[in-house]
Amino acid sequence: MLTNPSFTLAAIMQRSPKAGNDAREDHPTSAHYATLDEIIRDDAIDLVVITTTPDSHFEITKQCLEHGKHVLCEKPFVPTSAEAHLLQELARENKKLLCVYQNRRWDADFLALQKLIKDNTLGRIVEFHTHFDRHKPERPVNWKGELLMSQGGGVLYDLGTHLIDQVYTLFGMPYSVTAFWAFERGAEEREPDAFTAILRYGPNGPMVIAKASVISILPEQPRFVVKGTKGSFVSTGLDVQEDQLKRGVVPGSAEYGVGGTASISRVVEGKVVADVVPLSERGSYCDLYSQFARAVEEGDEEMVPVRINDVVAVLKILEGVKESAGGGKTVYMRS
Repeated sequence: MLTNPSFTLAAIMQRSPKAGNDAREDHPTSAHYATLDEIIRDDAIDLVVITTTPDSHFEITKQCLEHGKHVLCEKPFVPTSAEAHLLQELARENKKLLCVYQNRRWDADFLALQKLIKDNTLGRIVEFHTHFDRHKPERPVNWKGELLMSQGGGVLYDLGTHLIDQVYTLFGMPYSVTAFWAFERGAEEREPDAFTAILRYGPNGPMVIAKASVISILPEQPRFVVKGTKGSFVSTGLDVQEDQLKRGVVPGSAEYGVGGTASISRVVEGKVVADVVPLSERGSYCDLYSQFARAVEEGDEEMVPVRINDVVAVLKILEGVKESAGGGKTVYMRS
């Protein structure tokens, strides 16, 4: 809102303001509420941004749509594709737009990779590795470690949602899913804390390996390893935007979204040549907000940057991951 003129921060809902964590101090000109009922009954509010824990997303989104509000909801959206589809239909019935904050579509490394694939620089993609590996031996004490998968918690919904959304953005619905759970912090964990999913896209499509790990002692964590018939792309580490925001770097500033390198390999005169180059694209989570603002202004569902059709499809893939890993089998997503 501070960097996008399309939005005005009309009101903030904060149930329990505390010293040092009080929205009234940071945004004194906005209205401040303690309940959802106050938000949905405020006619000055056109759009509600939901950043609560995922076990509350379905009910809050439902109430907002029923009271005539557009909704931008944090990921993970809801635990099941059926719930996402119900909310999609509710949005259409009420002629409101619904979007999910899949911000990592606007990571600099992903944008650079997406452009390379679109331009056919790497040729036909034969193998695509995507990782969210971290070294976090202690289970988080927030929703990421406390909520079950059935509530939208755990590694599959926290990190897997990003991985699978990016894969779906590039390649669409896979032919099949074969997945495996792991208990890297120990077998006493309530639910798996790591997974590996193999997504197949038929004889001419890529083999995709998506992984998330919590025990990974490495100086640089792998991110993408992409192999094509004309070249390969390798990157490590995460997009810089999250760390920049924590350090107070303002979106729109010269340095915001800029950072990171990738190795691009090609065959030149019969030899493999690898060049380490700065990422060609600037990361910009703000683009999601700008695009959604335009969609709301135009009243056009087709302009929504993360459409619920995509979210439903990603959730179906995540459901395939759970079915495969839980049943020790390959799940076929389409004929």
